Amino acid sequence: MPQQHKKENSSRLKPSARRKARQLALQALYQWQMTQLSVDKIEAQFKTDNDMSKIDEDYFNLIIHGVPRQINHIDEAMTPALDRPLDQLDPVELAVLRIGCYELVNQPDVPYRVVINEAIELVKRFGAQDSHRYINGILDKLAPRLRAKEVLARKQC
Repeated sequence: MPQQHKKENSSRLKPSARRKARQLALQALYQWQMTQLSVDKIEAQFKTDNDMSKIDEDYFNLIIHGVPRQINHIDEAMTPALDRPLDQLDPVELAVLRIGCYELVNQPDVPYRVVINEAIELVKRFGAQDSHRYINGILDKLAPRLRAKEVLARKQC
């Protein structure tokens, strides 16, 4: 599929397509964290095993390639907000936090409140019972640092 046509299709997808992209990206990053397989192999497997027609495939690709590429920067940005070392986090929580932090840093077109809400929804679906409270707390601490102007503008409204 030509790149231009792909972009046109992506822009016509429903908002739920991005939510589905995040869900698949979470699963792919979880697998990457647990197995250390290459992202390319995991991506190929996910694209074979899932119907990508209702998923924002460009956003899925952005997340699953962006998080590993920026893993050191993401983990450094998150660490001050955490109450424990990264290796003591639940793997689902870690993957959700990495996606949320990645989006806060790299996706200014996605409002920070949307990033936080999407992360909460992901962890409610895939994480432990009360993980959403932890994720909310961490991302709430990160947002003012990573999106200072946006957070300040929202508080002034």
